Amino acid sequence: MPKNDQLKIDLEGAGEVSALLLCPDKARQLLLFAHGAGAGMRHPFMERLAAELAAVEIATLRYQFPYMELRRGRPDPPATLTATVAAALRTACKAVPGLPILAGGKSMGGRMTSEAAAQGLLAGVRGLVFFGFPLHPPKAPGTKRAAHLSKVTIPMLFLQGSRDTLADLTLLRPIIQKLGALATLHVIESADHGFHVPKRSGKTDEDVLRELARTAQSWSEKL
Repeated sequence: MPKNDQLKIDLEGAGEVSALLLCPDKARQLLLFAHGAGAGMRHPFMERLAAELAAVEIATLRYQFPYMELRRGRPDPPATLTATVAAALRTACKAVPGLPILAGGKSMGGRMTSEAAAQGLLAGVRGLVFFGFPLHPPKAPGTKRAAHLSKVTIPMLFLQGSRDTLADLTLLRPIIQKLGALATLHVIESADHGFHVPKRSGKTDEDVLRELARTAQSWSEKL
């Protein structure tokens, strides 16, 4: 059975936040797995995807951002969010020393992880995994949120639903192309931003979760 531990992440003078470490017996890598803007680390998507990742021998460290820990509705300022990602990395290095580390997250959590990487806060992390990179707000296409990606120097995997209203693929594809060999795009057909699929797709949400986990595992093994 995977080891499931509850941890605390020290924010170095700014309090602490909760974290959950799910580590399979034969873990090959660890993913720092940050939540999205509207739901915390215990959201069903986070729980189920962590289990699927454990099944392919990727451990996960899920953690709360301070605003979610304190049950505030509005996300913290970006500097607080990126500092929390960096603190999660320090905790992971102590909790599972020696495991190769990936970092990323769902929607905003992934974007704040890439912001932290662009700022040089994630030394030693081998790659970034985005589960639905939020390129722009719904019904407001744009690319401003991707400007920092050119400063990221490690491989990035973009896992995107073809019906994601927060990432117009006609805008995202040129960005990924410009990033060159560092960026890989995997499109989940019929999935929306939450990676839900309609019945007519012939797939289930569970199928999508397995596809996400297996794609991340296959990509990460090549790093």
